[in-house]
Amino acid sequence: MNRVLTGCLCALGCEFLYGMSFMFTKRATEIADTAQLLGWRFLIGFAVMSIPVVVGIIKIDIRKKWRQGSSIRPLLLVGMFFPCIYFVAETVGISHTTSSESGIVLAVIPVVSLVASSLILKKKPTKLQVAGILVTVTGAVITVVAVGTSTSMSPVGYTALAVAVLSYSLYCVYVDKASDFTGYEVTYFMLFMGAVVYVIYALAEAGMNGSVAELVSLPFRESSFLMAILYQGIGCSVFAFFLNNLAIARIGVNRSASFVGVATVVSIAAGALIMKETVTLMQIIGAGVILAGVYIANSKGS
Repeated sequence: MNRVLTGCLCALGCEFLYGMSFMFTKRATEIADTAQLLGWRFLIGFAVMSIPVVVGIIKIDIRKKWRQGSSIRPLLLVGMFFPCIYFVAETVGISHTTSSESGIVLAVIPVVSLVASSLILKKKPTKLQVAGILVTVTGAVITVVAVGTSTSMSPVGYTALAVAVLSYSLYCVYVDKASDFTGYEVTYFMLFMGAVVYVIYALAEAGMNGSVAELVSLPFRESSFLMAILYQGIGCSVFAFFLNNLAIARIGVNRSASFVGVATVVSIAAGALIMKETVTLMQIIGAGVILAGVYIANSKGS
């Protein structure tokens, strides 16, 4: 019971951090592009987590375990699918489609995660888990549709969003398979791969535009950008990644996937309470449906 409780709390904590990140991201994207944001985010995340590793507070024995016979393949796949493929696909998908389309497509992540877990891990979900996740997805769609619906008819956008959904789902599966490594090791490796990929991406883009100096000085010139990358780098990339990895290890892919919609509820609440955004009745209903789905998926029934 303690293992289940801590797993559920980790999943909730992860989604809370993700939900709050939309507020910081919205402000940052007004003054910086995706490459700059992701490059600084993962550089800070990797640097911050490297401090306790170098000091010796956290032990990372990936190389030692590899030499002792542990397969590093699941770890490589985790880092490849998330963050490397996911963020690129999500960015391209959102930029080529409308907000309602991207929101609806990304809302099916729990369903695809459920299918991937069943096919690859051979872990069949319970009826309550299936019902709860379907209810959660319904609630997420309601909150998106409440803002308004429009279509882009963009094959590139739809394909990119589908890749994002699939990559996140496979990330969840391979975190479960990377059981030879601790949550710290999985998270540290993810941050390492993210830092390598996105710092190179940001520098390459800045080099082509002749704006390397602007990229380097950006956090020191714009306080809102600095706040955003500190929150995303430390809050999302370090703590949220670690909490999500721990949640999957404790309660499995099927159960942890049911919490994905909680980030939507948190983002709505943060928008209303902090950003003073208008919240419609349909959004409140959708948030309630999401929470009901989470409860159903994690209840034991009669």
